[in-house]
Amino acid sequence: MITFIPLTGFLGAGKTTTMTAAALALQEQGRKVAVITNDQGVELVDTKLVRSKLDSVAEVTGGCFCCKFEDLVEAVVALVASDGVDTVIAEAVGSCTDLQATVVRPLRQYYGDDMVVAPLTTVVDPLRHLAFARAAERGEPESDLSYLFRQQVTEADVIAVNKLDTIKAERAEELLASLRTSNPKATVVGYSATTGSHLETLLDAWQAPATNEDVVLDIDYDRYAAAEAQLAWMNQELDLTAAAGDGFDATAWARTVLQELSTWATEHDAVIGHAKITVETADGDFAKLSLTESGAQPTLDRAADAHAPAGRAVVNARIACEPDALDAAVTEAVEAADLATAVTSTATTPVSFKPSYPRPVHRLAPAGA
Repeated sequence: MITFIPLTGFLGAGKTTTMTAAALALQEQGRKVAVITNDQGVELVDTKLVRSKLDSVAEVTGGCFCCKFEDLVEAVVALVASDGVDTVIAEAVGSCTDLQATVVRPLRQYYGDDMVVAPLTTVVDPLRHLAFARAAERGEPESDLSYLFRQQVTEADVIAVNKLDTIKAERAEELLASLRTSNPKATVVGYSATTGSHLETLLDAWQAPATNEDVVLDIDYDRYAAAEAQLAWMNQELDLTAAAGDGFDATAWARTVLQELSTWATEHDAVIGHAKITVETADGDFAKLSLTESGAQPTLDRAADAHAPAGRAVVNARIACEPDALDAAVTEAVEAADLATAVTSTATTPVSFKPSYPRPVHRLAPAGA
């Protein structure tokens, strides 16, 4: 019997870090774990990082799980057949919701004889949650992005508040208590995927029965599509060549690009869902950095060990702006990084887009509804 663990959550919540840390912890318990990443684009920064830590990794690209249901099932079947896994953790793209109806229930109905579907887990960034909450307290109209975030939390069996190491302990306790009060059917846990603190509470929650499986979201698909449409999506590849004989610093190059993007987003009042960069050097080493808030400093997820003569960069950026504006911002950021780190870069793929949002393939109501 295969255990399938579905993760959802807004952009930048730390789903990939959570998925990787949980997979490693489950492997220590003797489980054979595979993971599946998901994105609207086709070149994923997260997949590179996950493959550096785990053996069994698959992708579902070109759309979210709810619209790529058959692709998700095929990925699970392939992982089980080729790697003999008994546990699959899958993270949905950060702009997706309604997974209870479009993924969890269909999996239980069509594949319940071969698969146990764990409670649907929504990973939450506490700072993002507090920002949306403050806007509501000020009486601001609910934005389409906030609407999407609220739906993700509402449908959760488990609300997993990540990054608790980034806020004060008393604020963390207040946030967890508030979420428990406003979401009485959900199990609320707090942890840090980066440090591993209290990660075991999340693993324990996955062993418990689902508590919110009968939830029915009244999805406004026009607002859902509008939330998607607010975000420009960039999946870009670049070839990097050192201008000096001693090579270039891949970590410094990526950090400079993200610092420039952070400044640009602040100046243009553009909400950053996330921006991520990997740079793989000619010798196979790589750096990975990420950014989830305008005005913030990039987070270092992995540093390259040494300078290199050449490399290949992948940029994934999800920012609330027009695609042309994101293209121009990234171009300027790359030029600044090239100058600062003595690099010559050449973009090798198309740039930004705004994905269309088709209706889900399957959408099932709860039994008896």
